[in-house]
Amino acid sequence: MTEPNLNSESLSPLVTMHSALTNLEVICTISSYTQRRSLPALASTCRAFKHHALNALWRDLQSMEPLVKCLPSDLFSIDGGHVVLQKRIDSKLWDTLFEYLSRVHSITVTQKSIPSTVIEPLNVLMLASPSTPMSWFPNLHKLTWHADATRILAPFLRMALVPSVLVLTVEISSPPDYTFLSVLSSLGALCPYLQNMTFRIRHESEDFDLSHQISPFIAQPISQLHHLHTLSIWDAGSEVLELVMKLRAIQSLSLDLRTSSAWDEKPRFQSPGFDCLEWFNISTRTIVHASNFFSSLRVVKSKQIKVDVTSIKTHRSMRPQLISEFFAILQERCDHDILEYFSLSIGYSKSFSTEPSNFTPLHAFSNLTHLLIAGAGNISKSDEGLCQLAKALPKLQVLKISSTMLSTPLPTFHGLINLVWCCPALTSLALAIDTTESEGIDPKCPGNGRCNKRLEFLALENSIINDPVNVALVISGLFPSLEQVDLAFWKRDTMPNMNPWAIVNNVLHGFRVARERRVESWSDCL
Repeated sequence: MTEPNLNSESLSPLVTMHSALTNLEVICTISSYTQRRSLPALASTCRAFKHHALNALWRDLQSMEPLVKCLPSDLFSIDGGHVVLQKRIDSKLWDTLFEYLSRVHSITVTQKSIPSTVIEPLNVLMLASPSTPMSWFPNLHKLTWHADATRILAPFLRMALVPSVLVLTVEISSPPDYTFLSVLSSLGALCPYLQNMTFRIRHESEDFDLSHQISPFIAQPISQLHHLHTLSIWDAGSEVLELVMKLRAIQSLSLDLRTSSAWDEKPRFQSPGFDCLEWFNISTRTIVHASNFFSSLRVVKSKQIKVDVTSIKTHRSMRPQLISEFFAILQERCDHDILEYFSLSIGYSKSFSTEPSNFTPLHAFSNLTHLLIAGAGNISKSDEGLCQLAKALPKLQVLKISSTMLSTPLPTFHGLINLVWCCPALTSLALAIDTTESEGIDPKCPGNGRCNKRLEFLALENSIINDPVNVALVISGLFPSLEQVDLAFWKRDTMPNMNPWAIVNNVLHGFRVARERRVESWSDCL
């Protein structure tokens, strides 16, 4: 058979590329929407697609297996139970590998994604590499590590910690190897421009020794990360905490104190604290631990503070005064003018109860726009208490106070009307109220002409109700822009009480349809 003559005039003319394929935006869009398994075929379609299809294929690696599969099948063999090179890797293959690796922007490492059949050839490849480890992933920006911290994985971690990394997440669930920890201790020098870092210890039991074992290896690198603005870490000890306080770029800080016993007692000494945070989140086992932690700081200047208490099982932690004591400490340590967002979430406890006076220290934070109290057991909030809170916090935009069970006294529509008057910027409200107490309120004009047209979310979980139509009239008058009462967070043990609220929503829907028709009628008249 004769070879086809590519220069023959008898051949059909070459197909002209569609003009759309010369548009870079079109090429990028097609590549981004192509399924991953089809990207290699797209890259081989034509030169117009090759660059962007390969970028999409290699940008986010969920496993290192694709890299190993790019290698010739006869490149490795097993000798004495270990992976060894069978032949020399030529420069053309290295160039191809580095071309692919230079396109990688993020890597996620899990135990399943990097088995021994992948990591062993990679380690051999790294030893044979003609370039330094940092040249393997020159454009890597994000590394997520959910695998074991073993010696065999340490070389790959070293290879992935390059100066271009900006986001690092490491989750350790088993005692780490010291070789792995030694690589982590060089983090400050290897990734000097790191901006966002998360370290978690995930263990079946509360292993205090594990956190103490790891802490010394991350103390030095943290002090070198001058560009770090977001940090999430366990309680790594006072030394690490004081180093974090010295980081000038830090804006967001999350501390997991649940595995530490250091906060069982009140601290003897105080640390300087934090001067310019945007976000501050701590997680503790008890409200006592949260109080002791804030007592250890001289000052906390943060726009947003979130406190998560995971358990209040101990008898001591069930004393209602502990909430008041915690808020009093918060009032002493936190800047009154800066704090705009405060959230407290407490573990479930039916026997735990709070009184309106427990919230009094929060009145000092007059610039609060968001106040969220969740799971604090049995919350008592009367009309008077709600009114005092509203007058002290006139800038509130979001107010959510949820309890695990109803308490008396509850706020009524009278308290809700005062809230509308005192907090005109309110857009989201979650509160349990007693809707049966509406004496003196005209359903046709419940707010005496005043209403809130900004409110978009209203949850009245577990609220007492006996007249759905009257309730709908009052709610519609107070919040004319509200489409419905949210029922998503209704407690399961009170599901039968939800039926009247479903009627309320049906009536609200009817009011909205009537208003829309009235507007249409006026438009027709004009």
